[in-house]
Amino acid sequence: MINFEDTSAEFLELASEVRLKILFELIQKPSRLTTLSKKFNVTPQEIHRNFERMSNSGLIVKQVNNYYALTTFGKATCTQIHSFSYLSQHKKYFKSHDFGNIPPKFLRRIGDLSNSEEVIGVSKVLETWKKIYRTADDHIFNILYETPLDLIELMIKRVKRGTKYRHIISEDASIPKGRKQLLEKSGFYHLLESGKIERRMIKSVQVSVILNEKYAGLMFPDLTGKPDLRSMFFSQDDAFREWCLDYFKHCWNISDSFKEFKLKE
Repeated sequence: MINFEDTSAEFLELASEVRLKILFELIQKPSRLTTLSKKFNVTPQEIHRNFERMSNSGLIVKQVNNYYALTTFGKATCTQIHSFSYLSQHKKYFKSHDFGNIPPKFLRRIGDLSNSEEVIGVSKVLETWKKIYRTADDHIFNILYETPLDLIELMIKRVKRGTKYRHIISEDASIPKGRKQLLEKSGFYHLLESGKIERRMIKSVQVSVILNEKYAGLMFPDLTGKPDLRSMFFSQDDAFREWCLDYFKHCWNISDSFKEFKLKE
């Protein structure tokens, strides 16, 4: 059971820009009061007051030679602050978007997405999507509601060069006209039979993921649960890409075999 009184007290200790800066400075290495006073352009008295509060709350500890370092509690607290930072930074975005059907275990890691940029506009999203495809050498993994025809051609080119391709598509996916003819003409089915392309199906795709070994893109649905291609979070940060990869693996494990007859143009 959560002790809300103690938890609220910890939030109060973190409710300071200066104290948050101190925490994230100390996570890099121990430091002295005077050093951080100069770095943050804050008076020694103000830094000392904040250091005292943080020491009393168990976030930091004084070491030899007047150096301060994070406690175990302080280090763990820093890992959680990323989640609040990400949500706070994109508060406006989430007024019109939802997390869809993401399991709670991924929401608890939402701070891993903090080091990313928001790409806005359908054309820019598609260009970023193409960038992920073009730069892939080892693999391309997708969870998508729809795949534009020009991206299918780009994918085929990468696979023919040796890139592994895994694709999860929604049962109610939006399929462009001419898709089947393009797949036949491009040699898609030969690559599928050879195992270079793998595809599976899931009942409903709300959260879209596109990633390779270098970059990852993530698209959340609107408030109705429908995929929104007008914006994408994009990053080459390891934590961001790992979150997307783990989510892809989760969906791959719970997906069903691909059934062509369920797709309609």
